[in-house]
Amino acid sequence: MEAVSVMMMTLKRQSSPKRKLLAAARAASAHLPHGIPPVLFLTDPARTPDPVRTAGSLPPGWGVIYRHFGAPDAAMIAADLADVCRARKLRLLISADPALAMALGAAGVHWPHARLTASRKWRGAFPVMTASAHSPAELRAIAHYPIDAALISAVFPSNSPSAGTPLGPLKLRQLTRIAPCPVFALGGVTARNASRVAPLAGIAGVDSLAAAFDTTS
Repeated sequence: MEAVSVMMMTLKRQSSPKRKLLAAARAASAHLPHGIPPVLFLTDPARTPDPVRTAGSLPPGWGVIYRHFGAPDAAMIAADLADVCRARKLRLLISADPALAMALGAAGVHWPHARLTASRKWRGAFPVMTASAHSPAELRAIAHYPIDAALISAVFPSNSPSAGTPLGPLKLRQLTRIAPCPVFALGGVTARNASRVAPLAGIAGVDSLAAAFDTTS
């Protein structure tokens, strides 16, 4: 009996991050427009070495942004992700590669802010296009492009080498008021703090989502 109790407690601790993220997703979906996933899982070659496995355990209706950064096996991984996303009813966006997104029948493209002007050429080509923003000026600039949602970062302290000073939930709230489109909180968003931003924004994450939904854990 003692061994069973220990096992149950271990399983409860393991599932807690997943439950918290699911609750945050429900809160986010309540204010996001139809067709915009409440959670976006961003891949990273170093931090999410097996994005296909993670995508295979994400709940239906969530989204995946595949960032290949020019990797030689990008087309193969993207094709595997597309198959998984179709099977699990996930929205797949390809970062900065509209041609690959079109070839795969992906739901859309994510645009780094430096590539934002290229989005005009693809207006109306995809159901969803997102873009990154790291300042109020960049967020306002998105209004001039065919972007459906903006990823604002970094909201909390982050492991990303490109993360700047964290904004915090208060600053995030202020930015949502000037945003020309729905926003996602990115950067240091985890199961512990997702509930602090879910009433304001969608949830976007890298390794925290991979850890919570790793099918081997």
